[in-house]
Amino acid sequence: MASTTIKSTYSLDVDTVRALDSIASRWRVSKSEALRRAIRIAAHQPQVAPTEATTALDALQRSLKLTSRAADRWRQEVRSERRTSEPRRRGR
Repeated sequence: MASTTIKSTYSLDVDTVRALDSIASRWRVSKSEALRRAIRIAAHQPQVAPTEATTALDALQRSLKLTSRAADRWRQEVRSERRTSEPRRRGR
């Protein structure tokens, strides 16, 4: 009985591709088969509740009542400060 396959294209970072290569080699299967197995394994894992650290961070962010606009403003200020404090680079 033939199995149905769908060809798809995904972009993976270098470390992920290296890990996939390593897993496929260790399991002695193709990278496609290793990816299929990894996805099946991940799909059957129980859903993980947020950790205490994540919950604490969420509570902190809520308590600051930080809006997206205020966060963007802060980000721009930090970038500006970093640019003015870093030594001049050649070619700039």
